[in-house]
Amino acid sequence: MEIGWIGTGIMGAPMARRLLKAGHRLRAYNRTPEKALGLAADGAVVASDAAQAVAGAEVVFIMVPDTPDVEATIAHIEPSLKGGQIVIDMSTVSPHAERAIAARLSKTGVEYLDAPVSGGESGAIQGTLAIMVGGSEPAFEKARPLLEVLGKRITYMGASGAGQMTKLANQIAVSLTLEAAAEALAFARAGGLDPARVLEAIGAGAAASWQLSNLGPKIIAGDYRPGFFIKLIRKDLRLVSGAARENGLSLPGLALMRSMFNAAAALDHDLDGTQAVADALDSIAKAR
Repeated sequence: MEIGWIGTGIMGAPMARRLLKAGHRLRAYNRTPEKALGLAADGAVVASDAAQAVAGAEVVFIMVPDTPDVEATIAHIEPSLKGGQIVIDMSTVSPHAERAIAARLSKTGVEYLDAPVSGGESGAIQGTLAIMVGGSEPAFEKARPLLEVLGKRITYMGASGAGQMTKLANQIAVSLTLEAAAEALAFARAGGLDPARVLEAIGAGAAASWQLSNLGPKIIAGDYRPGFFIKLIRKDLRLVSGAARENGLSLPGLALMRSMFNAAAALDHDLDGTQAVADALDSIAKAR
């Protein structure tokens, strides 16, 4: 298929690369052009403008950081879109914004899916992402073969915005599970235990989780290299807070994790991986 891809950062580049390796033709654009050049070696055409990337594409993917970025991207490419094209936003952004964009594009015959992902950089590289999709079910079925190149579990969640709402629920669970892993390992270390052996012991039982098995070893090693940035989880939890308010919900665990990730950012970890929340935990624990 002819594919346009906008956004080639830590997640977008390996996802686009998987589509290229599956035999699809792809034009890639990134607002920092150097970040898209690596895809040229895999056969991508690097576009100088987002509108150039989408012109003539059967499917357009967007993978950018935040709601304003998606809105600006859509505003820029909209004049170049034609009826029958499918635009798939794989960013994590506001469900309300996604519903508004879908309604606007539908007037010109362009299908719009919100399809955020979970699984981090490793999932993007290996094609094992969880993908949660909102929008028209017929459009989802057309896009499914492409999504199956990118993810292991692809779930249709319902109308526009439903994919984003599911991703925000995911981020609540991810954040609190990560905090549990960090606290368990801090407790083990403070008690004189070998945290690596504790990880091995509890990771085989009821405490097992993706966060514990994948980020636990990095916490132990003090390895804060990013698979998913602190600044992005902070953005995601801001979106969760807004959606929770709209639904009249008070979520105390969410409030805790916003505070913890903000503390990590204050310690200059915004561009580190989410596991750097363990450093914020250590600082708080030592202060007490």
